[in-house]
Amino acid sequence: MAGVDRRTGKVIDNLASAFQGVEVTLSTRIGSRVMRREFGGGVVELLGRAVTPALFAAWRQLVGTAIDLWEPRFRVRRALVKGSVEQLRLGRVGLTIEADYRPRGHLGNFTVERVLSFDIYFGQRVRVTA
Repeated sequence: MAGVDRRTGKVIDNLASAFQGVEVTLSTRIGSRVMRREFGGGVVELLGRAVTPALFAAWRQLVGTAIDLWEPRFRVRRALVKGSVEQLRLGRVGLTIEADYRPRGHLGNFTVERVLSFDIYFGQRVRVTA
């Protein structure tokens, strides 16, 4: 299955479409979609707050839960912090997500094709890189 890139309008493959779905989910504030108020990651609301261990753990959990809820082509196994303490202080920290890739998950077929890792960065916008 193919999708459409939301920035360029070009056709993208299923995996790129799943990554794009993660970006959209994590960059959407809960309650901002008119017809689907519950959609979003809840992550954007935490950005800009003073980082405490409890807040950071909640942030990591929110990312994993949002992906599991809203992108059925991924099933998160774990989320690891990417970056040093200094990068965290500067707001440049990211996460490495290890997930089961289920290419037909959005169709109800949850067969795992492979396990993959991808990085999520938060800054000007949410970015997902494979």
